[in-house]
Amino acid sequence: MPEPDVTLAKTGLRDQLLAARRSLDVATLGASAQALADVVLALPEVRRAATVAAYVAVGSEPGTGALLSGLLAAGKRVLLPVLLPDNDLDWAVLRTEDDLVPARRGLLEPAGPRVGPEGIATAEVLLVPGMAAGADGVRMGKGGGSYDRALNRAAPDAFVCVLLHDGELLDAVPAEPHDVPVHAAATPSGVTRF
Repeated sequence: MPEPDVTLAKTGLRDQLLAARRSLDVATLGASAQALADVVLALPEVRRAATVAAYVAVGSEPGTGALLSGLLAAGKRVLLPVLLPDNDLDWAVLRTEDDLVPARRGLLEPAGPRVGPEGIATAEVLLVPGMAAGADGVRMGKGGGSYDRALNRAAPDAFVCVLLHDGELLDAVPAEPHDVPVHAAATPSGVTRF
């Protein structure tokens, strides 16, 4: 598919997925977040990892509050992104759940010191946001390119898992050359490995 057609296809699919996410009620989002945390915390890669890069969900994204609590309770070093002005990602260590402060674009980020954009290379597991994933492991994000850049800095043997709502694992998603594939997709219903 030529690049303008891929861009249009991504925009259309994102619009559909965002509409579906907006239709989820608070109770459903809360139950899904707990189920997702249970699924992810049971992954052998997560249980073995000393450092996990994750993120703080906003709006109707798959919830990460219970997951972050579980990672901290398990003694993991948790890295969270800090959005830079050019949409690249720096990283900071989450020390406690109360360590989050409001940031640009309605995001929350750790108040502590930053470890730099290359800090993601210290994580054995990367739990990343997405709008959908295809059966081939191609992850479709929100379109800013932040995570595609960051994933290129990950350790070569890091386990990369996109967190999705049920129904967001698709047969295929539109892809461009810069899209970095993931190793797995976790939903409240389970994990699919690629």
